[in-house]
Amino acid sequence: MSQEKLPFIILTGPTAVGKTHLSVELAKRIGGEIISADSMQVYRGMDIGSAKVTPEEMQGVPHYLIDEFEPWEEFHVVKFQQYAIRYIQEIHARGRIPILVGGTGFYIQAVLYGIDFTEHGSDSSYRDSLEALAKERDPQVLHDMLRDVDPESADAIHANNMKRVIRALEFYHETGTKISAHNAKEREKQSPYNFAYFVLNDDRAVLYDRIDRRVDKMMEAGLLDEVKRLREEGCTRDMVSMQGLGYKEMLDYLDGRYSLNEAVRVLKRDTRHFAKRQLTWFRRERDVIWLDKSEFDHDEERILEQMSDLLRSKGILLD
Repeated sequence: MSQEKLPFIILTGPTAVGKTHLSVELAKRIGGEIISADSMQVYRGMDIGSAKVTPEEMQGVPHYLIDEFEPWEEFHVVKFQQYAIRYIQEIHARGRIPILVGGTGFYIQAVLYGIDFTEHGSDSSYRDSLEALAKERDPQVLHDMLRDVDPESADAIHANNMKRVIRALEFYHETGTKISAHNAKEREKQSPYNFAYFVLNDDRAVLYDRIDRRVDKMMEAGLLDEVKRLREEGCTRDMVSMQGLGYKEMLDYLDGRYSLNEAVRVLKRDTRHFAKRQLTWFRRERDVIWLDKSEFDHDEERILEQMSDLLRSKGILLD
C-alpha cells in the first residue's frame, strides 16, 4: 500500500541552522509548497523575534501558517494539526508536494503520525488549581510536579511552556497514564504518508556562532521596538505568543528584571539551550535522515542533490 500513500517532505533541525533558504531552494527544484512548523511565525506582527521568513526569502514559493493568527489568539498543537492537514490536502490537490519546515518537533510528530489529542475530560477545576498555583508561586513548581509523575515529559517540555506542562499534568490526573507514554504509543502508528524526514544539522560551534550572530542581527533590526509595540497593543507575558524566545527576555528588560546587555546574554544562552533540546528530540524520532552540513563542506547544492537522490529512491520524486 505504500505506493498509494501521498508524498510528504519534512525539513527540520535546530534553530538558526539554515532551514529557511534550503527549504525554498528544495521547493523550487521539486515543485513544492511550504507549510511552516514554527510555533511563533504563525503570529502576525512577530517578525523579528521569530526570524520570520520574508516575502523576498520566499522567492515566490507559497508558504502556509505564516501570519495567520494574532498574538492574542489561541494557537496550539491541535489547531496546528488541523490547519496543516488541510493545507497538505490542498497542496496535493494542486499536484504539488507539501514540505513541512520548522523546528517544532511536537508539531511535526502530530501531523506525520496523526497523533490523537482527544480530550479525556471536561472538568476544568484541576487545571484552574494548577494555574492558580503557578500564579501564587512559580511555574517551576508545576514543572517539578510533572517531573515527579512523568520525568520523560519534564525532560521534553520547558518549564516556561506552562500550557504543555499543565496539559501533561491534566492528562496524568485524568487517566493515570503518562502523556509521554501515550505519545510514544501514538508514534508507533504508521504514517499515512510516503515521507522523507530530513534533519539539518551543523557542528555545534558553528551552530552556536550562528545563533549568537542571529540574536545580534535581531537586536539591530529592532527586536526591542517590536516587543514594545506588541506590549502597547495589549500583549502580556502570560500569552503563549509572548513566552517565545526573544519576547520574554525583552519583556524582562522592559520590566526592569535585566539590563539590556543581560537580556541579550540570556537570550543567546537560552537559544543555545533550545537548540540542544531540539536535537535531543530529533534523535529520539524514528525514520529521520540526518544531513550534517559539515559533511557537505557547507555546500548547499550538494545537500540538495543528496536530498533529491533520496526522494527519488523513496518514490517521492519522479524523474
